[in-house]
Amino acid sequence: MNLLIINMTLGLFLAIGINDLHAAESARLNVIVVLVDDMGSTDLSCFGGKQVQTPNIDRLAAEGLRFHSFYVNSPICSPSRVALTTGQYPHRWRITSYLDNRQANERRGVAHWLDPQAPVLARELQRAGYMTGHFGKWHMGGQRDVGDAPLIVDYGFHVSLTNFEGLGPRVLPILNAFNGKPTRQHDLGSAALGCGQIRWAERSTITSEFVTAAIGFIDQAQASGKPFFLNLWPDDVHSPFFPSRAARAATDNSKRVLYYSVLAEMDRQLGSLFDRIQKDSKLRDTTLIALLSDNGHEDGAGSSTPYRGGKTWLYEGGIRSPLIVWCPSRMPRTTIGCVNYDSVMCALDLNRSLYGITNTPLPKGHVLDGEDVATTLLGCDRHGRVAPIFWRRPPDRPGTVEQDNPDLAVRNGKWKFCMNFNGSNPELYDIEADVQEANNLAGARPDIVAQLKNAIEAWNATLPADRPQ
Repeated sequence: MNLLIINMTLGLFLAIGINDLHAAESARLNVIVVLVDDMGSTDLSCFGGKQVQTPNIDRLAAEGLRFHSFYVNSPICSPSRVALTTGQYPHRWRITSYLDNRQANERRGVAHWLDPQAPVLARELQRAGYMTGHFGKWHMGGQRDVGDAPLIVDYGFHVSLTNFEGLGPRVLPILNAFNGKPTRQHDLGSAALGCGQIRWAERSTITSEFVTAAIGFIDQAQASGKPFFLNLWPDDVHSPFFPSRAARAATDNSKRVLYYSVLAEMDRQLGSLFDRIQKDSKLRDTTLIALLSDNGHEDGAGSSTPYRGGKTWLYEGGIRSPLIVWCPSRMPRTTIGCVNYDSVMCALDLNRSLYGITNTPLPKGHVLDGEDVATTLLGCDRHGRVAPIFWRRPPDRPGTVEQDNPDLAVRNGKWKFCMNFNGSNPELYDIEADVQEANNLAGARPDIVAQLKNAIEAWNATLPADRPQ
């Protein structure tokens, strides 16, 4: 089984040893990053969601902090994951939309995988003495017909277990609607790629497979006395939606209801991981958990109310993400369980802040685009990011006949500005007063439009162009 492979790999790793740690190493924080797939910014019950309860995630929020002005750096999965992984805008590495097959990647001007020379937080933590593991969706190389991508462990992870959008040991989905017609066709070609042991499991249980492997990794790390860094990236709540037999029986089989059923089951499966940390006094005092979504909800499934848009769109519903940071041992008691509505931050900043939180040197030869907001993440301050946050839409997501998806967007202070590459369709919103992006102020504030237009064009000019652009 894959868990056996993981344990054998860890045993070898412990036997050969790693770089010596300084005397204060035992005090370094463990870090767990839970990245949910395609979850709306207000789907969790602790963020106002009404469709289902998410008690295990809510428990994290009650003992940590919630951030409502947190952004990811792309409204679609692969580039969003690159930003969180590297601390740099994903466009620098030519990953501007989801990684597909070779022909589709080349047509859009998208790389086939993340360049291993990119700065990776896990690699720097590994060099600094951390045990590092990735469990869950990757989608930064090794999917469809791309079988020669680097393995996940080539990016600084000692062990990994992934799904059909990465290479190495993986669990592939059996789609079972309990109608007598289960299918294995949703592996999208992964089973033919090799590059790691493969086994199959029902789609409804795959998050628990990742959780079980992650808990085994934590057990090994704790036994070794080493700090650990862990990605737990389920491919829930991405479609297609296949809840368990019992959960499906309670639905009407509509897309939206199935989505929320999967969300509730994901919360239940994540509960085992959270229990492992919260009920162990040593781990509870030395672990930080950050939970977020990679982009907004899929149309017809989740919700980002009151925000406009969803997945693939540069409006708030596509790029705002719920963020929970749990680290009660390092947070002032007066802030635990509180909500931060005001501090504007993004995934680039989360990446950068984790270097400081773990006392890890920054990667040599690279300039990160994130800013250190660690004191805010830990509830000791309320300052947000100083520099603007920029976005460029995925090249294959121009919008619809009824609605143009802006090519470029920027958030600077209270202002959100969007436009097309040629400067057409300028949109300016006071996001603090108008989170629904309903009142376009571009005509009333030409001074702000000019300022932000210059800034966004200067930023975009530093990056490789998408092929359609």
